[in-house]
Amino acid sequence: MSDVNPQSSFDVRGAVDLAALARPQSPPPGQPGGAPAPGGYVVDVTAASFEEIVQGSTQYPVVVLLWLPTDEANAKVAADLGTLADDYAGRFLLARVDAQAEQQIAAAFQVEGVPTVVLLLNGQPFPLFQGGAELEQMRQVFDEILQQAEANGIVGRAPLQGEAPQTAEESEPEQEPELPPLHQEAYDAIERDDFEAAAAAFTKASKQDPKDELAVAGLAQVGLLSRTRGKDLAQVRKAAADAPADVDAQLDVADMDMLGGKVEDALGRLLELLPGLDADAKEKIRVRLLDYFQVVGTQDPRVAKARQQLAISLY
Repeated sequence: MSDVNPQSSFDVRGAVDLAALARPQSPPPGQPGGAPAPGGYVVDVTAASFEEIVQGSTQYPVVVLLWLPTDEANAKVAADLGTLADDYAGRFLLARVDAQAEQQIAAAFQVEGVPTVVLLLNGQPFPLFQGGAELEQMRQVFDEILQQAEANGIVGRAPLQGEAPQTAEESEPEQEPELPPLHQEAYDAIERDDFEAAAAAFTKASKQDPKDELAVAGLAQVGLLSRTRGKDLAQVRKAAADAPADVDAQLDVADMDMLGGKVEDALGRLLELLPGLDADAKEKIRVRLLDYFQVVGTQDPRVAKARQQLAISLY
């Protein structure tokens, strides 16, 4: 399993020493002024139900809160975690453990102070933080640990109270919107490695509707796939390094960079070539850059910056 190592700067000064628990400071959960009652994606755990919670962590992330329900600071952390559990709508289950009442569970987690928050993934505990934390700090850490869970194949949804857990296999797949006929024709052609037919379909679609931006972008993407098919990255890079003034060699390596997701490298390489080129070479670079803008997306900030540099270089 991948390591779960969230970066955090939580304030442990909010932790309460279990050896110095005092009189109740807040009403019990569910009462006015107290922490929220369990429900939704929040459960209260006892020794009898703990094994079920551990088993659930093989299907979805479980965040364990070891707390003192009647302590005001603990109640605030519980309320914030409950808010996140609702916001993430089952991407994790919040399991609350009264550390004073369930000392066996607290000892298993080696808890020294409350609140303490621990992540369970596939039955394995990963300490997250102890003490107070801001809601947005928690949210950032949860985004990170959920990515780790997905990387380890733990992508089920926690059940609402009273419902059976829903595994990834049982989840209803989202229905993708139906593509226009010519777009579908193009994608089918790409799947069978027929880039010429795909280009023809996208071209026809863009002629039928000049405002069809997806067809224009698709045509640019097919062009990139076609130009790079069968080319060896190492050979292309060597050719470009050996002939820095060869426009075609630089276009080839820019294509490989774009295909590999190195957008800034591809755009930067071509923009640096422009000064000093003759009119024909500049036009060749301009056309290729316009293709790249479509591949990346015209709303991408990298495109806006490159478009501005292109205009300066040309005019």
